[in-house]
Amino acid sequence: MTPIWSVGLMTGTVLDGNIDVALLKTDGETIETFGAYALVPYAPSIRTMLEEAQAAARIWDFEGSEPAIFAEAEEALTRAQSAAVKQVVEQAGMDMADIGAIGFHGQTVLHRGPQKNRLGDTRQLGDGALMHAILGTKVVYDFRTADVRAGGQGAPLAAAYHAALLGTAGASGDSAILNLGGVGNVTWWDGKGDIVAFDTGPANAPINDFIKARGLGEMDRDGALAAKGKVDEARLAKLLEHPYLAAPYPKSLDRFDFTAAMADGLGNEDGAALLTAFSAACVGKALDLLPRRPKTLFVSGGGRHNPTFMAMLKQRAGVDAVSADTLGWRGDAVEAECFAFLAVRALRGLPISFPSTTGVPEPMTGGRIAG
Repeated sequence: MTPIWSVGLMTGTVLDGNIDVALLKTDGETIETFGAYALVPYAPSIRTMLEEAQAAARIWDFEGSEPAIFAEAEEALTRAQSAAVKQVVEQAGMDMADIGAIGFHGQTVLHRGPQKNRLGDTRQLGDGALMHAILGTKVVYDFRTADVRAGGQGAPLAAAYHAALLGTAGASGDSAILNLGGVGNVTWWDGKGDIVAFDTGPANAPINDFIKARGLGEMDRDGALAAKGKVDEARLAKLLEHPYLAAPYPKSLDRFDFTAAMADGLGNEDGAALLTAFSAACVGKALDLLPRRPKTLFVSGGGRHNPTFMAMLKQRAGVDAVSADTLGWRGDAVEAECFAFLAVRALRGLPISFPSTTGVPEPMTGGRIAG
């Protein structure tokens, strides 16, 4: 297939008020060109709606009718993301006719991995048909549901794109990609056989929630609070006994499976230090499960901007952690680029999840296509 321009969209579970928009020219197997990337803010009213939708989703828990707030938030988010696509495409000197596909991840409000004798479930807010009607371009959306219905975890889905990136870096199994969003996820590939990917544990979500709850802003900027704090090693050791961390992959997490309550009773600095140390130590536990423990992690996502977190990865995960940007990648854009890549794979009927990444019985494609 001739490579086409695709747009990828991502709004993370930390609800930072921004839409990640990335253009990628790809055939769904290789990366020809990294196109424009932008962080486009959406209205505070939408963020409030999404926070309400997340809260309502936890009460709903996939039982009975969906909360009414879902439909309202879904339409508002879809319209905002459609406007963001148009804006970024036009600023890149292109028009929508130049775009072959849009990978519209939507906003995750609830995710539950499969349990013994029970399929998992997942819900992302995002109306692909409405986006197609607004923009006139093929839209691939609802990437996770088919995987979950087939018995998979529905996450992580970045593995195919991460493997393409690792391929450009000459992957041999001595390195892996770690994405630090609300939740952490790792992808390992030896350059030949199966890709392995799974959620490592929490990343930024508990830290951000802790900071917000204390009225100290949106995040521990530059890890300044955590750097001043003292880690309660006894409490950390107890937290690291959580069964998820020793469980074999495939496995995945919801953004609220590990919360800021882990730092209850601690001061601001010590609480931030504990939560950061825990997220970093979880990565170490995850690396121990891989077929071969990598020596280097190429780190993408917002967490790589936190020098305290990055230092703790070396100290507590026992690995050399370097920003993905050092390879010429765009560490903030990787997740959005991923869904541009997966959209093209979906159009071609190529698999986006695998037994060794989500646990599906066989490699399978996914995503619904509007248009």
